[in-house]
Amino acid sequence: MIEPLTRLPDGTIKQVNPITGTKVWTLPGRAARPLGQLDRHPLPIDPDDHDRHCAFCWARMRETTPEIARLVHDGAVWHENRDLLAEDLDRTAPQFRLIPNLFEILSYDYWHLAHGWEPTAASRARRTAYLSTPGGREHVTALARIRMRSRGTPGADAEPLAEDDLEREAVGLFAGNHQVVISRRHYVDGATDDSQLAGSGTLSPEEHWRYTEFTIRAMRDLYRDNECARYVSVFQNWLAPAGASFDHLHKQVVAIDELGAQKEREVERLRTEPDMFARWGAEYAASQGLVVARTEHAVAFAGVGHRYPALVVHVTDGDGCPWELDEEQVRDFSDLVHACHAATGVHVPSNEEWHHRPPDVDVPMPLRAVVKWRISTLAGFEGGTKIYVNTIDPWSVRDRAVTRLRRLAADGLVSDRVEIG
Repeated sequence: MIEPLTRLPDGTIKQVNPITGTKVWTLPGRAARPLGQLDRHPLPIDPDDHDRHCAFCWARMRETTPEIARLVHDGAVWHENRDLLAEDLDRTAPQFRLIPNLFEILSYDYWHLAHGWEPTAASRARRTAYLSTPGGREHVTALARIRMRSRGTPGADAEPLAEDDLEREAVGLFAGNHQVVISRRHYVDGATDDSQLAGSGTLSPEEHWRYTEFTIRAMRDLYRDNECARYVSVFQNWLAPAGASFDHLHKQVVAIDELGAQKEREVERLRTEPDMFARWGAEYAASQGLVVARTEHAVAFAGVGHRYPALVVHVTDGDGCPWELDEEQVRDFSDLVHACHAATGVHVPSNEEWHHRPPDVDVPMPLRAVVKWRISTLAGFEGGTKIYVNTIDPWSVRDRAVTRLRRLAADGLVSDRVEIG
């Protein structure tokens, strides 16, 4: 196997990802570039826009699809509410909401026509109940018109909307296999200007754990409710350069009907190298001085051979499906992902990608997350050679993250379960 990290005499570092084989070059002199600096003067926040800054803000809930569930925090107690009617949406303040994506990657029609998949009984009952109230019918009608206009479907502006059109669109709105987990805040509490965004790293460790658990339950339910789902992709796009439609914290949970080429290669390799993730994850990171932080059940380290500078989190002592992990394992995973985001900062565009063992795979595969810093633009060189020029080498990523985490820990802003460096 090719050595994952090679330093050349001029300072160039050649990387090969030991899991994927991706080739990356880091050129000398680039690692000192500043990160996370706002490139414009911050603008004051209009008090009249409180909790109404984008369609994901909770004061604009009727611009998004009917809720599947929400997490509410009453004092010291967290509880989950499900199957709310439109008239109930304003009765509690949700810390996190789970909704179907208005424009799915794979639509209901895809699953129905390609696989014969039908909505579950629970989905049909929720749709019937929601449409039975005036507020629910008005909400779904408005969303149906948006979907029809986006496809150029005739009749979108009919008054009233044809019953067949409403029914057709409503099925997809309640039986979607692409869901979104949305955090309450757009800006941090008490923010005065638009530089004070609320990202993963500005949540408290407790809030981030609840966010993580909520996402894992959504993943589990998509597998349970769609027998044709081979894999459920979980990812988070933060800021427009990383693909986000809104600068508002949210994760996406998407069922697909195949494992994907990379996952298939991982499964085949694991059959002959079952310790692959331990060997080339935490063990290799430790041998190269790349570990950023640890908890009892997980480790965070600077990634090798990623297209962008990356922080990686592995659960170290559990290889089942994410919802089969115990509370302590999930909390340790969450605390390290939270720490990675806190060290990154809210002004760095990033993608958070989860990797896990799907239910029909029988080889050990731990829950993992990769937080990629989207600080460069791929261009013709990368496209033509499939060699990616990365601006910061793994040791510099590690040093930046550790330095930042030590300051955050001193201020009590990351979990005290996290051992840094």
